[in-house]
This record gives sequence, C-alpha cells and structure tokens, in this order.
Amino acid sequence: MCRERRSATYFMQLDKTKFALAAAGTLGVIYIVCAILVLIAPDFALRLLGWLTHIVNVDKFAGDVTITPLGLLIGLLQVALYTFVVAWLFAFLHNKFVQQVPNPKA
Repeated sequence: MCRERRSATYFMQLDKTKFALAAAGTLGVIYIVCAILVLIAPDFALRLLGWLTHIVNVDKFAGDVTITPLGLLIGLLQVALYTFVVAWLFAFLHNKFVQQVPNPKA
C-alpha cells in the first residue's frame, strides 16, 4: 500500500477509471439482484424498502410501481452512470489527498 523513502512516504494512487468502472459494475449487479427480488417477492421487497427508509405505509408511496424492461434498463444505466461519476470523483480526491505525506523518521 505504501512505499517509504528517506524524506516521504508515498501512498498508492488509484486508477480513477478502473476504480469507477468496478464500483459502477458492482452497483449494477446489486441493482439487477434488487429488481429480481421485486419481481419474485414484491411484498417482501416493499417491506424491505419500508425498513430501509423508515416509512410505515410504504405501499402508499410505492405500492403501484411495476418493473418494465425499459424501466429496468433506464434504471440500470442511471445507477451505473451516477456510481461511475461519484467513484471517479472519490478516486480523484483520494489521489490528491495522498500524493505525498511527510515521513517523521527522516
């Protein structure tokens, strides 16, 4: 993870694009698993949504939602795009913040 030299410690830089693609792919898979759960067990998925969002009457807000192939594709693209942007920004900031840290042993 880190390499020491006499005057400074250098931390590993993240490849922004690869990191963002990995994060977007991971959340894309989770999105598909979630959609399958909604198709297989819609009542249970609705109950899980209520627990996650602390809404008692979640069916009032999302009870009539249906999954369509086009909606699934658009949602997947949104999740992948938003995750890619956020993960790329995270990697960019990580690389900026860990460029060089002074070594107290020098």
